Amino acid sequence: MIGRATYLLHKIPTATPSSTTNNNKIIPSYLELDFRSGARIEDLNRLIQEFSKHDQREYHDQRALEIHTAKDFIFSMLGMVQKLDQKLPVANEYLLLSGGVREGVVDMDLDELSVYARGTDYDMDFTLLVPALKLHDRNQPVTLDMRHSALCHSWLSLRLFDEGTINKWKDCCTMVDHINGATNYFFSPTLVADWFYESISVVLVEIQKKPQRGMPRVEKVERNGTIISVILGVGSSRLLYDILPVVSFKGWPAVAQSWLMENHFWDGKITEEEVISGFYLVPTCSHKGRKENEWRLSFARSEVQLKKCISASLMQAYQACKAIIIKLLSRPKAISPYHLRSMMLWACDRLPATYLSQEDFSAHFLLGLIDDLQNCLVNKMCPNYFIPQCNMLEHLSDETAMLHARKLSSVRSDPAEHLRTTIEHAKAANRLTLDLHWRGSALNLPSPQSDAGGEHQPDDRLAKKLQQLVMENPGKSISVFINPDDVTRPHFRIDDKFF
Repeated sequence: MIGRATYLLHKIPTATPSSTTNNNKIIPSYLELDFRSGARIEDLNRLIQEFSKHDQREYHDQRALEIHTAKDFIFSMLGMVQKLDQKLPVANEYLLLSGGVREGVVDMDLDELSVYARGTDYDMDFTLLVPALKLHDRNQPVTLDMRHSALCHSWLSLRLFDEGTINKWKDCCTMVDHINGATNYFFSPTLVADWFYESISVVLVEIQKKPQRGMPRVEKVERNGTIISVILGVGSSRLLYDILPVVSFKGWPAVAQSWLMENHFWDGKITEEEVISGFYLVPTCSHKGRKENEWRLSFARSEVQLKKCISASLMQAYQACKAIIIKLLSRPKAISPYHLRSMMLWACDRLPATYLSQEDFSAHFLLGLIDDLQNCLVNKMCPNYFIPQCNMLEHLSDETAMLHARKLSSVRSDPAEHLRTTIEHAKAANRLTLDLHWRGSALNLPSPQSDAGGEHQPDDRLAKKLQQLVMENPGKSISVFINPDDVTRPHFRIDDKFF
């Protein structure tokens, strides 16, 4: 058992945070070594800290305004999609997640995704879940039709919805006729994605016919399987949005009820109501499932809540480990960052909170995550955190599993070298972003404050006003809110005061 054996090698008593004890003798932290690689724990901690520094996105005032402008553009675009044929709910609840699908924020298969890289293709990335259907009126556990699917997957019959909903979405369904003559409509993830991509494309063409002041530049719109990836340019920033059509449920699925009966690391930190407020069906199928009918259960809303209970040092180790495996295990795409996220949640349940809360244990956490991932590959076993009976690696061939396990073995033998490589990648991405920023400044790329129409000279009154406010209010938070229908009247907020 690789995982269990190696944990004993680097699990350390927590009597003192920065040293270990042996026969009542204090061992200085700088002498603490990783048994497997011989690396100094202190050096690994320092490298993880350095990676975190370079991997962090800068949110200066200009960048914050550009992110806000892009988000408003995406939301306005979706409002126009709703008006096209009234398929989307009028009152909708989007879930916006920091990080793209390639970062593992949602359990999606990555095989069909184009390769995008931070720095080369974008500066910041987000995932947006857009409910095509909502089922929010039930208080009891939600029972799904899983007779035709693998665990953690389901077909969705529109019998759960009213006649008006069925009529609106018939063209995005597959049909099954029963012996009694009735027709059952099953909501198709692939047909919904077809409709969604076509609708977004139509709306973007219309938007670009009438460019407005400060409007983001649409640099790329691409369909990756059932995901629509949109890259927007705002000022000198490039923002990637991975947009997914989903089905949104309130409550909790019956198949995951037993998980609620177990003890978890978040008990007493957040309420059960916060954790089980809802779930989604996302448009991806199991390894042997039917793409046109099968959806996957997603607990992205719950994971947002659970993240609040994870220590900063563990999150730093997770981010560093994720950066290593994204590069190392990219071909063949058998392992995704979501698998690593699941293992981190299992580790939180398994290990004492006092151990996981140690501020200078990032190196131990990184080594443990690598051990766990290697153990999962050797045994081809990675249980879904919310539905443990679902093994997310069941489909892996022995050859692929062992190939990735051997790659991880090389990481475990020299984690410091692989951390240095990820640091260099992060630095390179930052340099590309900075170079683009300066090129954009030199070329006067339109910013949210400038005129994107091209027919008039840029109006810098808003920029001058914002600069004046910054000078007059040092140390205070300043925000600008612009109504795209009337950009001549911006609203400013200084801390909690509007004017």
